[in-house]
Amino acid sequence: MIELSEQSSSRTLEVDGSTVHYHDVGSGEPLIIQQAFGPLPGTTAWLTYHRILADLAADHRCILVDYPNFGRSSPREFHEPVHDLYVRNTLAVLDELDLDTVTVLGVSTGGTVALDMAMTAPERVSRLIVGGCSASTGGDPYLLTPAPTEVGRLFDECQSGQPDRERIARLLRGIVYDAALIDDDLVEQMYSWRLREPEHSEAWSHSTIVPRSNLQALSTITVPTLVVHGRFDRMVPLEGALMLLGYLPTADLMVLNNCGHWPPFERPRDFVAAVRTFLAA
Repeated sequence: MIELSEQSSSRTLEVDGSTVHYHDVGSGEPLIIQQAFGPLPGTTAWLTYHRILADLAADHRCILVDYPNFGRSSPREFHEPVHDLYVRNTLAVLDELDLDTVTVLGVSTGGTVALDMAMTAPERVSRLIVGGCSASTGGDPYLLTPAPTEVGRLFDECQSGQPDRERIARLLRGIVYDAALIDDDLVEQMYSWRLREPEHSEAWSHSTIVPRSNLQALSTITVPTLVVHGRFDRMVPLEGALMLLGYLPTADLMVLNNCGHWPPFERPRDFVAAVRTFLAA
């Protein structure tokens, strides 16, 4: 069994004057794993994916990337489609590690980044595993679901004003289907991190997310694609996954029941099974 350590696998890279933090664990075919959405700065790729990492790192080199303003990556103000910034950071990590072509896995924001990366640098992406994500910066137009969604409103509430345990708890418990998965220790960890490093939230609050629709461009993505979506996702509704299916010519969809916005955190065994079946095909 591969030994997993958040500390020993931690790496950093300077990109455009900012620190990008990532983890490098396991060996084998490279698998780039993109961080999900949640309270900042405490939402990290390790938090979202640590429950599937032991399995995937047994025969894959897993590279988990944290975005600016999250985790140990630097605070950074931006004024652009934010997923473009995240793609540039990820490509810089690939260049640093001499990885030419990779499978990219990402749920939530990580899924949007994975799709953006496949459109921006198609020669670098061999397969995609995404879920709980929109195609576009600023979200996609839903037919049935009001915008902003419930979790989107909770995020805005959480990030406004001073750090607040109850707001952080509401957001985290809105992200998942089973609120019991969010214990008081995790809430306290998120709260303490924001108190220690307010610069991340300050940079975020001074930034501008420039919206851009990518729906029409999805048809250019022709690599094998798996969409894994939680049925009770309150950030990106299930109709968002169906929308992706309508635009991605080679995508298949798996829906996980009793699951919210973080499938690898909430249903790790089933998520890994779906990923392994897809990778073996």
